[in-house]
Amino acid sequence: MFSTYPGQVVVDHPVKVPIEHRFDPYVDNGGTLLSIAGEDFCVVAADTRQSEGYSINSRYVPKSVKLSDKTVISMGGCYADCLTLTKKIQQSMEWYHHAHGKTMSTAAVAQMLSIMLYQKRFFPFYSWCILGGLDEEGKGAVYTYDPVGSYERESCRCAGSASSLIQPFLDNQIYFKNQVSQKKTLTLDQVLRITKDSFTSATERDIYTGDYLELFVITSKGVEVQKMDLKKD
Repeated sequence: MFSTYPGQVVVDHPVKVPIEHRFDPYVDNGGTLLSIAGEDFCVVAADTRQSEGYSINSRYVPKSVKLSDKTVISMGGCYADCLTLTKKIQQSMEWYHHAHGKTMSTAAVAQMLSIMLYQKRFFPFYSWCILGGLDEEGKGAVYTYDPVGSYERESCRCAGSASSLIQPFLDNQIYFKNQVSQKKTLTLDQVLRITKDSFTSATERDIYTGDYLELFVITSKGVEVQKMDLKKD
C-alpha cells in the first residue's frame, strides 16, 4: 500500500473476492389453471398468457393438452419443462396403445405422471400439474401434483400465479365451506359459470393471468373446447 494524499490510502493491487458461479435453469412463465370434477363431467381451464417478469412473451400459449377422449392435462410453471413433460406423457401413452391395443385410463395416466415426476426428483420439472378427466365409472376426477410426484385425487384444485386468489373462492363455491346451506351437486352450467367468474376476477389482481381462457369440458361424449376473452392489460 502507498499513500498519495494525507489521510488517504490507495491499494496498489486488486482486491480478490470469491467469484460466484450460479446455475439457475428455471424460469416462472406465470399463468393460472384449475380443474373441477362433477358427477359425470370434468372441467379443465387455464389462461393462455406466457410472461417472464414484467414482460409478456405471448398472449396465446395454451397450457392444457388433450391426452385422450377422457383425459386432459394442464401445466404451469417453466414452459420448457411443461413442454418436455407433455411430450414424454404423449409418447408413453402411444407406446401403451401399441402394446395393449387400448387407450390408458385417467387413473393410469395419473399414476404414470407421478412416476415420471419422481424419477426427476433430484433435478425436478419446474411445473405444477393438474390432470382432469373421467374415471372408469364415468365420474369426474381431478388429480393434483407437487413437483416431485406426490399426488392425490380431489374435487377441485387451482394452481399457478393466481391460485391464492381463486382457491378460497372454490373452497366456498365447490366445497361449500363456511356456509350454512348444505353441500349440493353442481351442474355443468354452474361449474362453467364459477370457472369463468374465477378467472375474470383473478385477472383484475394478477398481472401474470389474462388474455384468453381455454376450457376443456370432458363428458362421456368426448372433449369440448371453449374459449373466452380475458383482460389484455
